[in-house]
Amino acid sequence: MRLTGPSAGLLGAATIVVALVAATPDPEGLSRDRRTRAVVGTGELVAATTMRANRAAHTATALIDGRVLVAGGFVEKGSVVGAEIYEPATGSFSTVPPMVVTRHSHTATRLGDGSVLITGGYGEGTTTLASAEVFDPRTRTFAPTGGLLEARADHVAVLLQDGTVLVAGGLGSGWTFLASAEIYDPQTRRFARTGPMTIERESHTAVRLDDGRVLVAGGHRGRRAALRLHASAEVYDPTTGAFTRVGDLQTARHKHDAVRLPDGRVLVTGGSDERDSEGVFQTTEVFDPRRGTFASGPSMQLPRYKHAGSAVVLADGRVLLAGGAAQVELHDPLTGTFALVPGAPRLAGLFSAVAPLADGGALITGGYGQGRGPRASAWRYSNP
Repeated sequence: MRLTGPSAGLLGAATIVVALVAATPDPEGLSRDRRTRAVVGTGELVAATTMRANRAAHTATALIDGRVLVAGGFVEKGSVVGAEIYEPATGSFSTVPPMVVTRHSHTATRLGDGSVLITGGYGEGTTTLASAEVFDPRTRTFAPTGGLLEARADHVAVLLQDGTVLVAGGLGSGWTFLASAEIYDPQTRRFARTGPMTIERESHTAVRLDDGRVLVAGGHRGRRAALRLHASAEVYDPTTGAFTRVGDLQTARHKHDAVRLPDGRVLVTGGSDERDSEGVFQTTEVFDPRRGTFASGPSMQLPRYKHAGSAVVLADGRVLLAGGAAQVELHDPLTGTFALVPGAPRLAGLFSAVAPLADGGALITGGYGQGRGPRASAWRYSNP
């Protein structure tokens, strides 16, 4: 499939190779569906119309109607003002009325009614925010909602099965590292405290498991000489409001990503060690929710970090890794392999924001890296 119009500017088309993947034994009983399927190529990446502002550490959220809300982010001298909407039908971005608060390194969570909850982050400079707001896609406007109990940035937020949102960890006021967690209730529009994590975490990941619990893994606390990376992981149980330790990661890591696979396991990718850009990982791990343990996974084609939230599970079960490096790759859980999507390595990579599209592809926006600051560039991945 080749895109036209504003999405023209083809970087590289897929080499079409059709391979039938046979069903494989599953002794752990984790797989929901291991039917034989056809894998056709690796898709293609094309340049989309640029955004109306340079953005990094922003969010991209798929709306129910197929559009994508892109909100906040930072530039070299502060935070980006406002948000914009990507219209897949026209391949263009349009501005929306201003956000209530200018912010970056926040979270954006689509709620059950289709609205988007935006929490915390940094305002101008390094001021952490306790404010939260909700975007209504019908009116294209932002409105304030109840504030967080603690100001926080670089935290995690996960939609729970009952429609509430778990917010956990991050960096608080005065450069404090947080173990605290809270729950947002869309019905009352308020946050309430829940049990704390077992340890303070920033630059960690959180993924909702099939049974409704939430896996939290890795991250760090402290700065510079006091920086301590975490190999530990824990699980939040909404029925008890408590976090409980599970098996450790094989490698202590932060600034990584994690995504739930179709069979219920969790794929953890990349991140870095204490050296940051000098210690970026190419390794992956897989969490088994039944055993509560991690096992080493296959290596990616490229090292990746600063890419939390940029992995997208496609309709055929493969995982698109669209952040943390200058090129996109695909992971096939059935074969345990990674393959680069053809095209020149032109993505910004770091702190970009990615959202799935209704056509089975994905929108990749902004970020910084490759010797350049935050960008307005956007890319559209098309799955064959």
